[in-house]
Amino acid sequence: MSRADGKAQNIPYGGYHYNLIPTEDAELTRVGPGTEMGEYMRRFWHPVCLSEELGELPKAIRILGEDLVAFRDRSGRVGVLHRHCAHRGASLEFGIIQENGIRCCYHGWQWDVDGKLLETPCEPEGSKLKESVCQGAYPAFERSGLVFAYMGPPEEKPKFPEFESFTQPEGTELVAFSNIYPCNWLQVFENIMDHMHTAVLHNNMTVDSVDAATAAGVSLEGFGDMPVMHWEPTRGGAGVAFVAGRRVAEDRVWIRITEMAFPHLCQIGSLVPTAAEERHSTVAMSRWHTPVDDTNTILFGWRHFNDEVDPKHMGCKEDCGVDKIDFLEGQTGSRSYEEGQRAPGDWEALVSQRPIAVHGMEHPGRSDIGVYLCRKLLRDQAKNLAQGKPVGRPDVDNDDPLAMYSQDSTLHIPRDPNRDDKELLLELNRMVIGVMKEADAYPAAERDAFVRRRLDEIDDRQFAKR
Repeated sequence: MSRADGKAQNIPYGGYHYNLIPTEDAELTRVGPGTEMGEYMRRFWHPVCLSEELGELPKAIRILGEDLVAFRDRSGRVGVLHRHCAHRGASLEFGIIQENGIRCCYHGWQWDVDGKLLETPCEPEGSKLKESVCQGAYPAFERSGLVFAYMGPPEEKPKFPEFESFTQPEGTELVAFSNIYPCNWLQVFENIMDHMHTAVLHNNMTVDSVDAATAAGVSLEGFGDMPVMHWEPTRGGAGVAFVAGRRVAEDRVWIRITEMAFPHLCQIGSLVPTAAEERHSTVAMSRWHTPVDDTNTILFGWRHFNDEVDPKHMGCKEDCGVDKIDFLEGQTGSRSYEEGQRAPGDWEALVSQRPIAVHGMEHPGRSDIGVYLCRKLLRDQAKNLAQGKPVGRPDVDNDDPLAMYSQDSTLHIPRDPNRDDKELLLELNRMVIGVMKEADAYPAAERDAFVRRRLDEIDDRQFAKR
């Protein structure tokens, strides 16, 4: 009998036949310079650290497999430079921040935030080095507590995509955070499209002996019922969304949409139980899944605080920051190994898939449709760039903020005794994401009213069918 090369053949005690592990899917998981996915990712802006991490000392960072240093000079400008000085290779993490740029500690060469060589103290007067040597540098800026950098060809630098969720509803406060994952970026990112896991992993999946408070800490109230799912591409294939429909009462349905905008941004709806109660609410978290290298990832994002996504003020701004987040335990590696075993969360489930998940050993089911659709669309986007085609990006040429699809809505629709309720929920899923896409055509100031009006029409249409 031949060995199974990682694919099970239903052989009892057949571990020997399954112990050959295939290589990982390099096209999707490798992000270093020159790789297909790495080059695709370098056409977008990436969060690289939190603003609070930039003080009087430089910060060594590693992004997309490149060793870098981030700093804020004394004039307030942010710099993201190659870490090793172009003179003799000393690390600029030991550099001294200047009024303009940073000075290497070894021979005092001073670099501006754009990589321009400003001073060479050890060289004779009249040295031409400043005209011929520069330090690798990337454009960078700060926004609401996050530092963003663009690491692609400078002549192709895009605008930063401004989504309406960053400022709407009025009064929204963005609080920056990061979560560190010692594994490949993709297995963390695609977890979002695997919404079915919320009804299992986040629903008292704990050892029997744990106390109620521990079990509650890793559980999402209101997500225990298995949803009816619909997945579809967005933004011309440059994104993907899931739509989850749940009946929460005999006369009420909750429709939740989460979108992933490629290469690595996701926007998530309300994180508190009121998600299933509000007529319509928007984004509670924007999160970028930034690859450190092939086997490490940092999630950088904003928690959105406003009365729409959290009317009872259950969130906690103080619990958001460097490697911490307020909404659910098990999102970071801060707990002990035993705590993770007794009450596992996303961190344990994702990191334990191996440093780079091996797709060739998976046995997908219907619940994995969204994950595999996400991989296909991402692969298509990276291949398009490799073939010289335009990079798929949201339309940022318009001054109006980009429309968001992520949301939570409740529809006042009772069960239909003459119809399978799952069929009805699937129809409603498609209707609601259709409404969110229709809203694209309206100015940002009019979208919310349009969506609410269309939700009313869906309610009325369903009642009229009876």
